[in-house]
Amino acid sequence: MRVHLRAEWTKLRTVPGTAWLLFAVAGLTVALSALATAAVTCPPDGCAVDNTKLSLTGVELGQAAVALLAVLAISGEYSTGMIRTTLTAMPGRVTVLTAKAAVLAGLTMAAGTVAVLGSLLAARLILPGSGQPHPPPSLADGATLRAAAGSVLYLMLVALLSVGVATAVRDSAAAIGTVLGLLYLFPVIAHVISDPQWQRRLWQISPMDAGLAVQATTDLRSLPLGPWAGLGVLATWTAAALLCGGLLLRLRDA
Repeated sequence: MRVHLRAEWTKLRTVPGTAWLLFAVAGLTVALSALATAAVTCPPDGCAVDNTKLSLTGVELGQAAVALLAVLAISGEYSTGMIRTTLTAMPGRVTVLTAKAAVLAGLTMAAGTVAVLGSLLAARLILPGSGQPHPPPSLADGATLRAAAGSVLYLMLVALLSVGVATAVRDSAAAIGTVLGLLYLFPVIAHVISDPQWQRRLWQISPMDAGLAVQATTDLRSLPLGPWAGLGVLATWTAAALLCGGLLLRLRDA
């Protein structure tokens, strides 16, 4: 397994776009989080805003860069034919997929940690001037720490979901479209539907809506699912995608 990990790490770090996409994960996340935080102003009597969730808004955009990175890492080998060389040198297909997933998960967690910490730091600098009576988010608070750690796990799960989809689909455009559709389409449909029951059901099965429940630190009882249960929904989608991708990788020719 160590050989497989070293091989996948070597391939991924020598691809020119990898570093830029990792920077994009952190940069887009922090930028959107800072803009969302700066856009909120409160009247003198205060406003009901979940400061932690607000400060992590950028994760909704940063996940697109994560998905792109993971998809290109898989489908790029198929488009160039490099996958045949990889599977000839390392015939264990499931082991190869596991190594790819592990390397991408590690890189995503590193970039995600920078993105989340940068977003929280931006909030601590911006929120004191917004007139909010609530203190800015702090990692010393248990709920904020859970939201921050959960956001990093969320981005890692999005990367693994993208790995599974890209392995099953192979084509870059189709894989990116599928992943972004899974992430962003459920919330759009939920807003179009007027029936509250169906909105709640769609929220509960939506990879993004349910997964990002881990960021909530206030009014938890009003959520259709708890923070960790919501992240479990995304984990279920991810496991299904990896299982499907792994099975197809074993059954199909390279």
